[in-house]
Amino acid sequence: MSNHLNRFYAAVSALAGHGDIKQRLTRAFDEHLANVEDDECPLAIKQSFADLRKLMSGVDPLNGEGRVRATVRKMSITEADDCAQKIIDLYTDMVRFDD
Repeated sequence: MSNHLNRFYAAVSALAGHGDIKQRLTRAFDEHLANVEDDECPLAIKQSFADLRKLMSGVDPLNGEGRVRATVRKMSITEADDCAQKIIDLYTDMVRFDD
């Protein structure tokens, strides 16, 4: 399994863990996907991952919090659910392309 696929697997595992959706989403992206470069992703998902990165980092942080945490804090539960689903969809696509 390639490194970027391992990172997405770890992110999906974090989404399935304990905590509310915003905590799990922040942990999944911050700890596993924030440092993934678009070039590490298969060509077919580069744009989708770039779009997700924008969704996950659109708010300026306050009081020392990270950009992802600030962005997720401002999201509605529905928006957080949608971002979590995008991570799962990207992982599914990568598994398909990795074969």
